[in-house]
Amino acid sequence: MADQGLSDDEVRGIREALAAGRKPKVVFTASAGQIAGQVGQVVELTDPAVSDEFVVVRFGRDELPFSPADVAVAPRGAGRRVVEAKSEPAVEPAVEPAVEPVEPASPEPAFVLDTPRVPGPRREEPRVEPVAAVEKPAARRPAKVAKPKGPAGLTVTLAYADGEWTVAAQQGAKALAKPYVVKPAEALRMVALVDVPGVQEAVEQILSAERSEAEQQAEKLRAELAEIEARLAELREAR
Repeated sequence: MADQGLSDDEVRGIREALAAGRKPKVVFTASAGQIAGQVGQVVELTDPAVSDEFVVVRFGRDELPFSPADVAVAPRGAGRRVVEAKSEPAVEPAVEPAVEPVEPASPEPAFVLDTPRVPGPRREEPRVEPVAAVEKPAARRPAKVAKPKGPAGLTVTLAYADGEWTVAAQQGAKALAKPYVVKPAEALRMVALVDVPGVQEAVEQILSAERSEAEQQAEKLRAELAEIEARLAELREAR
């Protein structure tokens, strides 16, 4: 019986074997409970991000999910039974010794007092074989019940980078919405829904810095525009 579960390299090997159409054999470890030491076949590897029990093993007629710690790679030849034919000892035929004929002796008078008493045939008592004590089986641990798979987790991300606010959504490993740009006011409303003062203060600081930078750019542009208008007025007077 294996005491250690599957390593990351063994999980990758099983995933490649399943992709090639094979169903690798595994042996249940002690953490699997009463089925420890039994052999099953891996039929599927689900998403480990959804559940720790992502190794689906066929055991008998059932297909149940287990964690990598519950199973290990089965050694070669596991699950096969080899029956060796028992050779019976050769029995030689019994050879009866040759008996020579004996001539009957002449009967002599027997004395009743001197004749020993011949005991009758001894009655054999029936032989009773000792009965081996039967050990009570240990209490079985309840088999693991397959947990129903719930929906994958949903993640909505609000990010700020390079002067732009973006929102993205992802469910499990599937991207529902790629990052798209939103207005600063919308970003502030989203953060207001999360009652976390530190986050809201950080967003307000970013918006204040952007507002200050935008005002400086506006003042610079207004000054440049005034200079251009004055130049234009001089050119009009020169006509």
